[in-house]
Amino acid sequence: MEIIVAKSSGFCFGVKRAINMADKCASEEKGDGIYTLGPIIHNPQVVKRLEESNVFVKKSLSEIDAGTVIIRSHGVKSEEYREAREKGLNIVDATCPFVKKAQDLVSQLTEDGYEVVVVGEKDHPEVKGLISYGSKKVLVAGSIAELVDMPRVARLGIVAQTTIPMEKLEDIVSFCLHKASELKVFNTICNATSTRQTESAEMARKVDVMIVVGGKNSANTRRLAEVCLAIQPMTYHIEVAAELDHAWFSGARRVGVTSGASTPEWLIEEVVSQIGEFATK
Repeated sequence: MEIIVAKSSGFCFGVKRAINMADKCASEEKGDGIYTLGPIIHNPQVVKRLEESNVFVKKSLSEIDAGTVIIRSHGVKSEEYREAREKGLNIVDATCPFVKKAQDLVSQLTEDGYEVVVVGEKDHPEVKGLISYGSKKVLVAGSIAELVDMPRVARLGIVAQTTIPMEKLEDIVSFCLHKASELKVFNTICNATSTRQTESAEMARKVDVMIVVGGKNSANTRRLAEVCLAIQPMTYHIEVAAELDHAWFSGARRVGVTSGASTPEWLIEEVVSQIGEFATK
């Protein structure tokens, strides 16, 4: 059995940066504790490892009275950032630079008098953060259907969640051409996301079984699994090697392994090792 691992698998730039910053805090901080405002990334195994280094997840700033707060890679709401400053907390901003750029664009578009549409998932923490940098009228849309009742406006600006599929942005931009006299569009989708999806789709066409490794709470990993499943019915989304089933690989000659942007190399290596063991039995 041949096992092929996607070149783009493992941490993306923003996630790797955030984890490095958290590790640095853990090695240097000796004061009132280190906390992340929500999971620093969407990978339970990495979050657990950070807890073992005394970096703990808190759901809100009301749970943090002193110490260091790490802003997760997805970013936080603007009001949460202000509250952290007002409480005198030591802030370590691990917001992905691509997310930070999208936040700045939402803010600038609002200041310039544009109505704003954020293309993405309403409940995703990145999107919740993005809309907080605009006016109360910022709209969120994951599909055209969510914009059908939007009135025509003079000036409309569009910004995207960094991990959505390009076709979703393209569809909504095309629809919005008829909803505004002036349309300003910013493609804020991270290149790593589209590259990963493209490579994984190509791999899914060439293998008998496709394994997607990553947190079940990771939107980009779930989307990656959807992309692969549409091509290869024998696609499985797992978090850890223990979830692998020997029966999945019966008669398989080639197995593809890819991962979400928040999946560490060590988890991928464990998965590959386990599949290799299945091949020898």
